[in-house]
Amino acid sequence: MAEQTAPPVIRDGTPAKPDAAVVRDALGVGVAVGLSGFAFGVTSAGSGLSVLQTCLLSLLVFTGASQFALVGALAAGGNPFTAAAGAFFLGTRNAFYGLRLSQLLAVPKAVRPFAAHWVIDETAAVSLAQPTRRAARIGFTVTGLTLYVLWNATTLLGALGAEAIGDTAAWGLDAAGPAVFLALLAPMLKSATERATAAIAVLLGLGLLPVLPAGVPVLAAALAAPLVLWFQGRRTAPAGREKDSR
Repeated sequence: MAEQTAPPVIRDGTPAKPDAAVVRDALGVGVAVGLSGFAFGVTSAGSGLSVLQTCLLSLLVFTGASQFALVGALAAGGNPFTAAAGAFFLGTRNAFYGLRLSQLLAVPKAVRPFAAHWVIDETAAVSLAQPTRRAARIGFTVTGLTLYVLWNATTLLGALGAEAIGDTAAWGLDAAGPAVFLALLAPMLKSATERATAAIAVLLGLGLLPVLPAGVPVLAAALAAPLVLWFQGRRTAPAGREKDSR
């Protein structure tokens, strides 16, 4: 009998995940969030942007929160430069995803510029949830491709049919993306430290939302991690000194 080998792992000793299961999960995320393009198309058209401008935003920017921040600020009568600055700050979070995903996916240099365009909340969440590099690559690719195609297709439909669709809040499409992302994130918060970091980040983001420009509260929420680490250090330091004094 041939000797059986253990399935490949990359962290925590978790066994490999079947490719079909990864594809299924990635498609679910891509389809659910991709439909939110309807809401963006309608919102963008309502803010005064043309169909072409709306579609170019989805094709070239492709980060939903930043796109909504931009057209939302324009719809409220904001200055275009201020609106663009807020969208830019909100989009910088993807750079932090990229730092982690570059190590996890380890894609060839020739592919990195194209892969970078798909580094968003959903692809990062799906990739980081996988136990092996192969599964992470499949999850990233399927999620990115599905979401990119659906998001741009529904953006076009939403922009063309803005008047017929009406109020996007009644459809609830604008909530699909955040809901899916939270559903993916919640199971990854296994330790008390991770849960405390997430809770403080939420409090910081929501608390600063009314007083800071769009995009800045998201960056400020990143301070939750060093705050938790600092507090942990303060708690463990006295115990360490007491042990050394014995």
